[in-house]
Amino acid sequence: MRVDRVWRKARLMTMRGTDLGVVEHGLLAARDGRLVYAGSADAAPAFDAAETIDCAERWITPGLIDCHTHLVFGGERAAEWQARLAGVPYATLAETGGIRATVAATRAASEAELTAAARTRLARMAEDGVTTVEVKSGYGLEVAAELRQLRAARALGETGLARIVPTLLAAHALPAGVTEADYLDQVALPLLRAVAAEGLASAVDAFLEPIAFSAASVRRLFAEATRLGLRVKLHADQLSDGGGAALAAECAALSADHLEYAAEAGLAAMARAGTVAVLLPGAFLTLRETKPPPLAWMRAHGVRMAVATDCNPGSSPMVSLLAALVLATNLFGMTVPEALRGVTVDAAAALGLGHDIGTLAPGQRADLAIWSIEQPADLAYWIGARPLWRRELSA
Repeated sequence: MRVDRVWRKARLMTMRGTDLGVVEHGLLAARDGRLVYAGSADAAPAFDAAETIDCAERWITPGLIDCHTHLVFGGERAAEWQARLAGVPYATLAETGGIRATVAATRAASEAELTAAARTRLARMAEDGVTTVEVKSGYGLEVAAELRQLRAARALGETGLARIVPTLLAAHALPAGVTEADYLDQVALPLLRAVAAEGLASAVDAFLEPIAFSAASVRRLFAEATRLGLRVKLHADQLSDGGGAALAAECAALSADHLEYAAEAGLAAMARAGTVAVLLPGAFLTLRETKPPPLAWMRAHGVRMAVATDCNPGSSPMVSLLAALVLATNLFGMTVPEALRGVTVDAAAALGLGHDIGTLAPGQRADLAIWSIEQPADLAYWIGARPLWRRELSA
C-alpha cells in the first residue's frame, strides 16, 4: 500500500476502548493527513512509504487536546493574584476588577496585538505535544471587541502551530450598570447572530454563577444558539451549586466545565445526555479552592472526563497541559488512564470532534505526539519535564 509516512518501532497509546489501548510493538501509517493503519507491526500490511520515521521504541499518543482555554486576551492580572494570596476572595475582586480588568486591556488591544500575545502562549502549549486548542472569546463584552478576539483566534489557526477550535463565550460577565436582559438584547444575541453569519465560532459558552449569569439568561442564549446551528457548552458549578450540570444536560451541551460543586443528579443527567465533564485543576490551584470535583459520582454514573488548562490571566495562568495532568492526578485523584484520556479522546468529545481527532485509529487525523518516556505514567508524574520528542500536525 502506498502511503506518505510510516512511524515504526513505536509503542502506542491508541486510546481505543476504555483504557489506554496500548500496543507495545506498534506501527502507524498515514496518507493525505489521515491514519490508514494504527496497530501491531506484526499484523501490518506492506507499506510503500515516501518517508519512514524510526521512533526507537518511543511512545506515541494522539496529539494532545486542550479543550478549554481563554488564550486570546490583553494584559495580565498578577496584582490580583497577589491580592488573592493575601486573602481577598475571588468574588470580591470580581466586583472591582477581575474579568473587567482584562476586558479593558482586551478592548484597548488591536487584533494584531491580541494575536501576537496569544501566539507566544500557543507556542509554549505546542511544546507539550498539544495539536488542538479550543479558544474562547469573552473578554470584549461588546460586539466589536468580541469579534476582534475571535478573528485573532482564527489568525492563530493560520500560524500552523495548532488546530484552533473557536468558541464564543457570549455571557461571561456583566459590564457595570447593565442588566442581564439588556446585555443579552444589546450584546450577546446580536453578537451570536454576527458570529454565526461569519462562521467565527463552532460553539457558544456561558458562565452560570451568581457573580455572572442566571439560568434564565443561559437558556435564552442557548435557545438562540441552537436555532442558529451552534453547539453549546457551559461554565458550571465552579463556585456554588447552581444547577449547572443539570442545565448543561438539559441543553445537550458538549461539555460542562469546572463542576466542583455539581450535584449528583446533575452529573447523572450529564451522563445520559453525553455531556463531557471538563476538569480544570489550574483554576482550582490558583483560586486556592478546597472542594475538588466529585469524581466518585462522575465515575459511578459514567460521565466522561476531560482535562484542560483553562489558560487565562485571572484564575488559571497556565500554558502547560502536562502540568494540568500533574494537578489533575495529584489534586483531583484522577488515575493515569483517566487523565491521559482526558487530554485526548475525551477532550475531543468535549469539542464534538471525536470523529476526527483524539485516538490513533484509521480515518483519524495524523495528529501525533511522540514521547521520550519509559511508561505512560511519566506524562503525569514528572513536574516541569518536557519529554516531547516530536509532534505531528496534519494539514
